[in-house]
Amino acid sequence: MPLDSRAHGAVNSVPRECVDQIFVHSSESMPEVPDSSISLMVTSPPYNVGKDYDADLSLKEYLDFLKRVLSETFRVLLPGGRAAINVANLGRKPYIPLNSYLCTLAESIGFLMRGEIIWVKGKGASGSCAWGSWMSASNPTLRDLHEYILIFSKGRFDRPEKGRSTISRDEFIAATTSVWHIPPESARRVGHPAPFPVALVERLIRLYTFEGDVILDPFMGSGTSAVAARKTGRHFIGYEINEEYAEIAMRRVQGAHAHDPAQADGDALLTAVQR
Repeated sequence: MPLDSRAHGAVNSVPRECVDQIFVHSSESMPEVPDSSISLMVTSPPYNVGKDYDADLSLKEYLDFLKRVLSETFRVLLPGGRAAINVANLGRKPYIPLNSYLCTLAESIGFLMRGEIIWVKGKGASGSCAWGSWMSASNPTLRDLHEYILIFSKGRFDRPEKGRSTISRDEFIAATTSVWHIPPESARRVGHPAPFPVALVERLIRLYTFEGDVILDPFMGSGTSAVAARKTGRHFIGYEINEEYAEIAMRRVQGAHAHDPAQADGDALLTAVQR
C-alpha cells in the first residue's frame, strides 16, 4: 500500500514498504523511489579523501559519481522539491573548491540554486595544526572552520501545495540567515568518521518541508538524516553501501523519539534492506 503523499504535493506516492527504510546499495540507481515523490534531499556526500566509498577516484571520477546520484535525486524530487548538500572544500596544494564544482554540476542537471549556508563549526573544529609556515609569510595555511550547505530546487522555487509547518518563529528567523553556528557531531560517539549534526538536519527539514513529507538521504552514513526526520514528524528513505553503517543507522533511528506516535508503532518495520 503506498504512502499517500499527494496531500503534501507529491506527483507520485512512495510505496509504503519503501518508506522509513535504508537500502544497502548505491544511490546511483534508486529504483525503489518513484519519480516526483520526494520533498527534500539532504545529505553530506562522502569526501574523496580515503573513505570507504571512493578512495581511489580521481576528482573527475568523483564528480561523475556525484552527478549520477544527483541526476537520480532530480528525478525523484517533486516539482519545487529541495536539495540541501553539505560539502567541505579540500586540499591545500592546490585548494579544491568542491562547493563551486558542485554548483556547476547541479545546475548542469537542471537544478535551480536557492543559495548557500555557511556552517560554522566552532573554534578548533577542524582539529588541524597544519599552520604551514609558522609565523612566517613564507607559506601560511588557512585552517577551515566552516563548511557549506548548498541549497537547490527542482524546476521552481516555491512549493505549490500547502501543508503543516512545524518551525517556530525564532527558529525561522535563525534558519533564514546564511550563517549557522552549530557544533559538529562526535565521530566516536556516533561510530562514523564524518557524522552530520542532528540539529543541523532538523533545521533544514523544518525550514524546507511540511509535516509528513518524505526526506531522502542518498548517503545515509550513520543515519543522522533519518533520526532528524523521525524527530520532526517526517518520513525518510536512505541509501548506504556500507552494511555496518546501515545497521548503526537503523539502531539510531529505533532509539530516536518519534514526533508522531504512528511512527513509533512502526518500529518493527525499520530494517536495512539489501539488494
